Amino acid sequence: MDTAATPTPLLGRTIAVTRAEQQLGEARRLFEQAGATVLDLPALVIGPPDEWGPLDDALAELEEFHWLVLSSSNGVEAVEQRMRRQGSSLAGRPRTLKIAAVGRKTAARLEALGAPADFVPPQFVADSLIDHFPVSGWGLRLLLPRVQSGGRTLLAEAFGEAGARVVEVAAYESRCPDALPPATAAALANAAVDAITFSSGKTVHHTARLLEQQFGPSWRQPLEAVALVSIGPQTSHSCREQLGRVDAEADPHDLDGLVAACAQALADRPLRG
Repeated sequence: MDTAATPTPLLGRTIAVTRAEQQLGEARRLFEQAGATVLDLPALVIGPPDEWGPLDDALAELEEFHWLVLSSSNGVEAVEQRMRRQGSSLAGRPRTLKIAAVGRKTAARLEALGAPADFVPPQFVADSLIDHFPVSGWGLRLLLPRVQSGGRTLLAEAFGEAGARVVEVAAYESRCPDALPPATAAALANAAVDAITFSSGKTVHHTARLLEQQFGPSWRQPLEAVALVSIGPQTSHSCREQLGRVDAEADPHDLDGLVAACAQALADRPLRG
């Protein structure tokens, strides 16, 4: 019988997790597995873009593209949904079209749809896709479905500089929720939160907006003793810009890395209560 205990580096810790409302489940499972008490801080509400026309038009002409570049599972879901409305699917795409995916979760969702990515960069960030792209961009035509607002234009700019023809279209939008969940607001007010984790620059901006709405001009005060943990370089940049600091960054830049970074940030901090 194996009596080895499951590692619980976050035992006794309370972690607020900023994910989209529809995506809190996986993050909650991983943090609870590490021993944490998890508070939901859904800083994103995923919904449709203002108009579907540009994405639908691009998907109707997929045979004219060499690569489809997907940088989130939200983008995968939107593209699959719209392709099915046109009587097709990612699995049934033109054989000449290859797919590049940024991130483990994006690649896993493609795999589940029967459309495994032809290329996944070694690191789960857009910069890594550009650095390791398997072919020269010269003469290629790329389709980049993305969030409507607040996303990075790095991919389009870099591929454009490499001689590719890039079409960017809005596939979904991530909006700010109306308010903080009451339990999370109360925990922050009572200094009962050990860390907040951020999964994108937008979660940082929306969290700042929600905190200001909840606590007014002194909204930064509840964060003073809270570790701020980011999933990657661009999210860390947003933390420094909006919140004044970041205490740890995930490596690798995924949920497992986020849990590990959280444990690292809290390792030398006493347990509350």
